[in-house]
Amino acid sequence: MPSMIRLIGAASIALAALSGAPAPARAASPADSPVNVPEPEGFWTGPPKGYPPKTLTGATVVDIGALDRLVAAEKPVMIDVALADRKPAGFPEDRPWLPAHRSIPGSVWMPGAGAAPMDPAREAQFLSRVADLTGGDKTKPVVTFCHPECWGSWNAGKRLIQNGYSRVYWFADGVEGWQDSHETTILKVDAAWAAKPAGEAQR
Repeated sequence: MPSMIRLIGAASIALAALSGAPAPARAASPADSPVNVPEPEGFWTGPPKGYPPKTLTGATVVDIGALDRLVAAEKPVMIDVALADRKPAGFPEDRPWLPAHRSIPGSVWMPGAGAAPMDPAREAQFLSRVADLTGGDKTKPVVTFCHPECWGSWNAGKRLIQNGYSRVYWFADGVEGWQDSHETTILKVDAAWAAKPAGEAQR
């Protein structure tokens, strides 16, 4: 069936090209990158949006099919590190700013958890939260994701690998890759992540 779906998808794109109609939109992935981006030695500290590598050493890169199988078989911890929307400049002062973050159902949203460099207290908070979510089991599967062309989930996965997590999965296609074939849900920021770490509260 997946092969048939791919064939149908390819045919629809070809027909669209012949007719002049726009091709169906789909999520970008590392495979779409026009350049072969090497993995940095450490964390990526440049702009968060851009073409990431196609690999993450120590992790398993999964597409939507592999993610579906993993979710069905093992119910991994799903960590969304996408940044929260910012209020647009010039947004009317008399109107409420009510952004809604759509994500993969059952995920934990920790915006900015893929930042680098990261304050040591904030990093400790991230690792503590993941330890809570995994029950302290570093062999439990953990999936990191954000949006396509986003380094945040790559950094978050690398941070977990460096701290001994042995089954890290990177879903590079992100929320858009999920919603190509699944429903999304509105998530609120994880309450434990939203709380300031002790080191910051004292400043």
